[in-house]
Amino acid sequence: MHKVKWIFITAVMLVVTAGLSVCAYAEDIKIGAGGAPTENIFKPIKEAFEKATGIKLNIVSSGPKNALLDLDKNAVDAAAAGLSFQDWLNMMKKEGQEVKDPSAYQPVVIGKDRMIVIVHKENKVKSLTDKQLEGIFSGETANWKDVGGDDSPILVVLGKLTPGTNSTFAKKFLGGKSFPKEVLDATSADDVKQNVAANPSAIAFGPLALTDGSVKAIETTELARDITLLTKGKASPKVQKLIDFIKREGQKYVKQ
Repeated sequence: MHKVKWIFITAVMLVVTAGLSVCAYAEDIKIGAGGAPTENIFKPIKEAFEKATGIKLNIVSSGPKNALLDLDKNAVDAAAAGLSFQDWLNMMKKEGQEVKDPSAYQPVVIGKDRMIVIVHKENKVKSLTDKQLEGIFSGETANWKDVGGDDSPILVVLGKLTPGTNSTFAKKFLGGKSFPKEVLDATSADDVKQNVAANPSAIAFGPLALTDGSVKAIETTELARDITLLTKGKASPKVQKLIDFIKREGQKYVKQ
C-alpha cells in the first residue's frame, strides 16, 4: 500500500515539474543571425530578455545568407545581420540567392556595430593605417616586421559565416582587392576570435563585442554599420517584444 502511495506521489511530482518547465517559457523565439547581432545584441540581452518576458530566445548563428534563407522557409521567426537591408539584398544576389520580392520583408534597424581589428594579445603592434590594413588583408604584406611588429609571418583569419562583416570591411579598406587565398578559415565571429587568441601571428576583424581580454584590439580608422532585423511581413507580437526590449531597457546590455 505504501509502495503504491509513493508511486502516485512521484508521478504527481513529475507532472507538476513538467508543467512548471513548460510554464517557465510559455513562448520561444528563434532568430537566425550573423556575427554582429549575435555578439553585440542577442547574447548580451538574452538572459535579461528571457527573465523580463518569459520568452526563450534561441540564437542560430548561421550567418546572414542562411538566416534569410531560413526566414524565407519559416524555419526562424526573424533574421538579423550587420548590414543595411539594401546591402543584405546585394549580398544575397552576389551569393546566387537573389531575393525575388524584397517587399515581403519588413526591415528594422536594431543597433549599430563598430567593427574592430584584433590580434593576439602579445602582439606589440598598437595601430595600423588604412594602407597597412589594405596590404595585410589583400596578402601583399606578409610579415609583421613590415608594419612595426616582430619578424614573423602574418596569418589572416577569415570567418566563413560572416559574409556581411567581410564585405563591409573589404569595401572600406581593400579598394577593390580580394582577400588572400591563403587564410585560416574560421566559422562564426566567436570562432574567429578563438583562432586569433590561439595564434600569436594571427589578425582578423569582427564586431566590437569580440574584445573580451582574450585578444587585443588594434587602433584603426573607425568603421560602423547598421544591424538590421528582418521579419516576413509585420513582426509577430513576440518578435515585437524583442525589438522593443532591444530599443529600450535592453540598451544597457547591448555592446556598442
